[in-house]
Amino acid sequence: MKSSLKISLGLLLIIPILSCTKRNKQENISEINNSIVFKENRNIENAQLELKNALLENEILTDKVISDSQTAVKIAEDILFKIYGEENIVKQRPYNINYVEDYYIINGTMPAEVAIGGTFLIIISSKDGKIIKLTHGE
Repeated sequence: MKSSLKISLGLLLIIPILSCTKRNKQENISEINNSIVFKENRNIENAQLELKNALLENEILTDKVISDSQTAVKIAEDILFKIYGEENIVKQRPYNINYVEDYYIINGTMPAEVAIGGTFLIIISSKDGKIIKLTHGE
């Protein structure tokens, strides 16, 4: 259980980082439009302490991290594009999305002209952003 929580937290932290368009590797600084978005801190003791406390307390101060279908789709696409390729996932539009018991269930649709293949399925918790299932059929 703790490892899946760590993975979910990691994904939530990675999404904004991966969306940056330019990164200076020598200085470990990420910039968008000449504005510094973040810089990596090599002194990680405080970060390790915060992570340890968060994993013990599991505290989220909002009722929902993902409050609407549009946000759920944006998060899903960001993850799916990186794993399965943007072109592949975009071909599966329009997506089917349902909100059931605090979870967004999103899956692709098979294009009419394609007879072979599969679609993605991703299930995301609205409460904490945890991905509880991610698959792609063949």
